Amino acid sequence: MTIQKIDQSEAVRLTQDPHRAPREDRENVLEIAIGRELRAHRRKQEITVAELSAKTGLSIGMLSKIENGNTSPSLTTLQTLANALRVPITGFFRRFEENREFVHTKSGKGMELERAGTRAGHQYNLLGHIGSNGSGVIVEPYLITLSTESDVFPTFQHGGIETIYMLEGAVDYRHGDEVVSLLPGDTLFFDADAPHGPERLVTLPCRYLSIICYPQNA
Repeated sequence: MTIQKIDQSEAVRLTQDPHRAPREDRENVLEIAIGRELRAHRRKQEITVAELSAKTGLSIGMLSKIENGNTSPSLTTLQTLANALRVPITGFFRRFEENREFVHTKSGKGMELERAGTRAGHQYNLLGHIGSNGSGVIVEPYLITLSTESDVFPTFQHGGIETIYMLEGAVDYRHGDEVVSLLPGDTLFFDADAPHGPERLVTLPCRYLSIICYPQNA
């Protein structure tokens, strides 16, 4: 296993621009929503663009423009596509009308829960949860407080990627065969499939954010 350290002197090129226009202005327009649904229905039925062209009489170029959201298809065209794919015409508008959820958790109001293997004095507060969603990703944000020494610290192992951000105290945290010392302001980002968990509580109380991300179908 390799531990990578990132400092401010390193230039990292990110693929996402947080200052771009809101998604509604860029992507969530009707044409792109229809195009995505058309592509999803076609691929689900394992139909190529050429085969759909033969079924509908629409050119391959026109179908590509529709799927990429580069043109606004008429209702007649949508009905033709719906008939060829054997789906209701309203099915092409599902993403455009899809609701987007958010969760606001007030300070100190996160849902306290017991996690398998935890000990007394180890408090886990779930800060929010959104189930099935359009991103294809489940995110579980926890605020973890460790306030009591324990003779045995459990290690956890689960799918996905986890990020720990240290808020208070100090802890020696295990990931696989390595142990990392975490102080306030430190971040640990890791593959959660390896055994991991607090190895030693150095300064109590310890408080840190733990954010776990994994695919919906995991």
